[in-house]
Amino acid sequence: MPAALEQFAKPVIVGRSSSHFTRVTRIFAAELRVDCSFEVVRDLQSPNAADYAGNPALKLPVLRTSAGTWFGALNICRELSRHSSLTPQRIVWPEDLDQPLLANTQELVVQAMATEATLIMAKRMGGSDASDHQAKMRKSLLNTLSWLEQNAKHALAALPADRALSYLEVTLLCLVTHLEFVHLLPSASYPELNGFCQHFAARPSVNTTSFHFDA
Repeated sequence: MPAALEQFAKPVIVGRSSSHFTRVTRIFAAELRVDCSFEVVRDLQSPNAADYAGNPALKLPVLRTSAGTWFGALNICRELSRHSSLTPQRIVWPEDLDQPLLANTQELVVQAMATEATLIMAKRMGGSDASDHQAKMRKSLLNTLSWLEQNAKHALAALPADRALSYLEVTLLCLVTHLEFVHLLPSASYPELNGFCQHFAARPSVNTTSFHFDA
C-alpha cells in the first residue's frame, strides 16, 4: 500500500450515485484499482459545507484521504492515479490535449456536465422552464451536444493509441448516459455519442458504477 495511505484504511469518495461528476471519480477508482469507500450526501439543498465533506462551494464530489481533502472530479482523479498500485499507466489528462479539436471537446463536455447539473437543480427546486436563463441553458446544452455529435468521434480518434484511460472518454460517457438517466434530454438523436458509450461500456468499471438514486 502506498505510504500516503498506510494510516488511512481507505480513501473515501463523497458524492451521490446519481451524480455524473461523482461517477467519473468512481470509474477512475475502479480502473486504477484504488479501493475506496463511498459516502452519500443526502441533502443536496443543504447550505452547510460540513454536509459536503467541507467543500465551501457546496458541491460534489469530494475525496478524503490521509493526505487531505480533495474537491472536484479532476482533482480527485489525479489523486487516485497517484495512489494506484498498478504499474504506471498512460492516462491522458486535459492538459495533454494540445490540439484545438481535442481541447475544445474536453472543454465542452465539462461545460455541458455543469449546465446539466444546474438545470437539474433548478428543476428540483421548482424553477420555471420558461425563464430566459433556463431557456439559454437548455439551448447551450443542445448546441453543445450537437457539436459533440459531429466532432467527438474525430477527437477520440486523435487520442494517443497507447493510453490506458483518458479523462475525456470518462467524462463524455458520464455526460451522455446521465442525460437519459435523469430524463433531461433524449439521447436517441445522437448515434455517434451513443455508439461511443456502448463501446466504452464494455469496461467493468462502467458496469460497477451505474447510475442509481441512493436510498
